[in-house]
Amino acid sequence: MKFGSIPIDAAEGAVLAHATAAGERRFRKAHKLSADDVFLLKAAGISEVVAAVLASDDLSEDAAAEKIAESMIHRNIEAKAAATGRVNLHAQAAGIFTVDAAMIDDINAVDPTITIATLAQHAPVEKGQMVATVKIIPFAVSSMLVDSVARICAGGEIFAVNVYQPVRVGVIQTVLPGIKQSVLDKTLRVTEARLARSGGRLTAERRTPHEVGTVAEAAASLARDNDMVVIFGASAMSDFGDVVPAAIEKAGGIVIRAGMPVDPGNLLVLGTLGGKRVIGAPGCARSPKENGFDWVLDRLIAGLDVTAKDIAAMGVGGLLMEIPTRPQPREPLPAPKSESAELKVDIVLLAAGRSSRMGGPNKLLAL
Repeated sequence: MKFGSIPIDAAEGAVLAHATAAGERRFRKAHKLSADDVFLLKAAGISEVVAAVLASDDLSEDAAAEKIAESMIHRNIEAKAAATGRVNLHAQAAGIFTVDAAMIDDINAVDPTITIATLAQHAPVEKGQMVATVKIIPFAVSSMLVDSVARICAGGEIFAVNVYQPVRVGVIQTVLPGIKQSVLDKTLRVTEARLARSGGRLTAERRTPHEVGTVAEAAASLARDNDMVVIFGASAMSDFGDVVPAAIEKAGGIVIRAGMPVDPGNLLVLGTLGGKRVIGAPGCARSPKENGFDWVLDRLIAGLDVTAKDIAAMGVGGLLMEIPTRPQPREPLPAPKSESAELKVDIVLLAAGRSSRMGGPNKLLAL
């Protein structure tokens, strides 16, 4: 492809780089000029245009993006029609997005003219949400480059939406003197809402003393009739031999991991009992805000395995937003200022307007 200024007499078949007006007629960017278009431009006194001229082995931006998207192997994802050199790919169901990062990197390393961007690994997605986009940067690219990308895509599944399953979940809440009934009730409501978001269903609850034996008995009972068991301890896990991990083992289960490098969520326990997963929920799971519990719960509901190695790899990006109601915040809250403290703000100006200068109804959406 050649790009630059082209004499108008040689512009037939070229692709305009910029919007161009010829009298009352306006040609949009990326418009392919016909003989009639060239006649109108000449009549308007235009002697040259900035445009791209495709070589015989070039593919147009839309054709290239479409061919790359068609060569991809994926699950529960739909590619939309190509436009402006872009193909967007959307989830066909709610679930957890997984991607072969090495394959994406290999594609993006072929040539800067061909790009693909995706959501983060294990991102939760809703039905219809965009999960990836293929974008061709110039107006055309060599078919050889597109073929190179297609060969990479033939290597296996590039990404997928792992669909949430209608799992049944049993909940255990342990009780110590002084714990409020309202706290337990709120925890149950938050958990029901969290499960509903991903298609899960809370089927049973047991409230037991915070003791190894009673928790083990309740866990064994719930594991027989449910797909998963979640245990909320009245006291957070503070040792691998504490009540929740010890109860999992006493019931005949295995503790896969106690503790995770995600905060909030450090004190999570993950185990298995009778072929069912058991999660010892950290205290932050009583809050609806995102925490490490969500990272594990959502993956399990989507049918993905979660191993000790998987949890160990969650540290990068695992520092999440602080929860205001947290009993022990990471850092102390700033000391309240005295009423006599001098205000730093002298004037507040509220400017009315529609932000229309940037185009569209909202300047934040202008691009």
